[in-house]
Amino acid sequence: MGILLTSTATSATSSGLFWVIYIVAIFGFIYFFFMRPQRKEQKQKAALLSSVAVGDSVRTTGGFIGTVIDINDDMVIVEFGNNRNCRIPMVREAIVEVEKPEDAVKPVETKADSKKDKEKKTK
Repeated sequence: MGILLTSTATSATSSGLFWVIYIVAIFGFIYFFFMRPQRKEQKQKAALLSSVAVGDSVRTTGGFIGTVIDINDDMVIVEFGNNRNCRIPMVREAIVEVEKPEDAVKPVETKADSKKDKEKKTK
């Protein structure tokens, strides 16, 4: 009789340990594949929104592209269109993408330009 009790007790303990490890593995999976990437994305969005300055070109959640002309605490006034008469106040969170004016002016280097630069350096 004592043999039966010890074998069932060992079986119950190993089964309980299996379930604890299984639950920890499930929570670890959920954390690394769902919660962690979402937090990383939120940090990137916060950094993007904090970098918005007057004169930046922005794209909104609606797909409109305009230029920031004024910034308040949580509101941004964006100017749309060529005639510059369309000024719309919107919440800062509506901005999806920011392009700085100095980024737009940078010349794009082609392969031909890089070959010429290498030839100049070797001469």
